[in-house]
Amino acid sequence: MERLFCDSVYFGVCISLVSYAVGVALRRKTGWGFMNPLLVSIVLVIAALLVLGVDYGSYSRGAAWLSYLLTPATVCLAVPLYQQVELLKKNYRAIVCGIAAGALASLVTVLLLALAFGFGHEAYVTFLPKSITTAIGMGVSEELGGIVSVTVVSIIVTGVLGNIFAEKFLKLLRIEEPIAKGIAIGSSSHAIGTAKAMEMGVVEGATSGLSIVVSGILTVIGASVFALFL
Repeated sequence: MERLFCDSVYFGVCISLVSYAVGVALRRKTGWGFMNPLLVSIVLVIAALLVLGVDYGSYSRGAAWLSYLLTPATVCLAVPLYQQVELLKKNYRAIVCGIAAGALASLVTVLLLALAFGFGHEAYVTFLPKSITTAIGMGVSEELGGIVSVTVVSIIVTGVLGNIFAEKFLKLLRIEEPIAKGIAIGSSSHAIGTAKAMEMGVVEGATSGLSIVVSGILTVIGASVFALFL
């Protein structure tokens, strides 16, 4: 049985899509925030691999087909950005300052936590790119000498938590401005959080999508500087 699944080049794709579909169905049926489709699919895929006795390498080779869609899926976020371009131009000062503050807050938070928990340099730089999209974060982690696989996990966890709690946290702080909401979500929880921002509104989705790009660039620069602090 294990050999059968290992030899199938479509096993990784199939189990990933089925798991995600189950996550979407559970989210719609329950309405619970923690029933995030990505989080549910991660748990189901891990469970399936353990039950079927399939090693991660075999799964990864099959799931690689999905990785090819990551870049075009991210590019699609430019559509709402283009639709709201005039609004973004009118508020560009606030947007740039907000995104810069978000990127800086992420880097400072990692530094403070690393000092508090006694992280070594390798562990410290591993978490510096936690709030930017996976494609950029992996490169930053590798360049700085971090553990890339752990960086990917931290990025996913950050995004999922942002997707689940962002809206509730914004309500708690009584933040009602759509542009501010989008910047906060995009600069802290990248593409996964942006999915929630797009559910909240077109302006929120557009500014969140813009935040992914600008925050990514600023973090690439900032992480290189902050890596010298520990």
